Amino acid sequence: MASMGRPRTFDRDKAIEDAMYLFWQHGYESTSLTQLKAGIGNGISAPSFYAAFGSKEDLYRECIQCYLASYGQVTRRLWDSALSPREAMETTLQDSARMQCEAGHPSGCMVSLGAMSATSVENTAITEPLTRSRERTRAGISTTIKRGIEAGELKKDVDVKALTASFSTFLFGISIQARDGARIEELLSAITQIMQLWDCCRQD
Repeated sequence: MASMGRPRTFDRDKAIEDAMYLFWQHGYESTSLTQLKAGIGNGISAPSFYAAFGSKEDLYRECIQCYLASYGQVTRRLWDSALSPREAMETTLQDSARMQCEAGHPSGCMVSLGAMSATSVENTAITEPLTRSRERTRAGISTTIKRGIEAGELKKDVDVKALTASFSTFLFGISIQARDGARIEELLSAITQIMQLWDCCRQD
């Protein structure tokens, strides 16, 4: 009579999510293998860890993709042509702020905080997907501003690069504010203020 195998109790998707929260909170370099093995499910042995994920670096890359496919979608409104350019900008800032302050996961944004996640030269390439994500967000902000000019919302002589830098710096800076304990009400008020910059550039 064939013996029954041990039931599969290892949920790989849940393990990636658990690891993502650790990397999100502590960054790549500060998250140790010991923390990862202890934090994944009910703990995992070293051989099982390497069999499942290959390496800490490989796991981190999977966690980045998990984040970008979920929490990282808060900037999607930048490409929503159903919204006016101003609505797209303001909604993106508001959605991002709410996500970064909500309970149930680390505060801040893993994409923005990723700039400080691996500061060693040898680890720079590991956070490249996060760098590309920030570049894509800047491009989305720039596109939204250009759309505002084309729609007649903004003056034709608006300095697109300067306005893009202003809004992207504000957006990425929300992560530091959220990590330092800023309340969502404070951030939403700040967003109302930064949107006055958009209004100052309106077409007369």
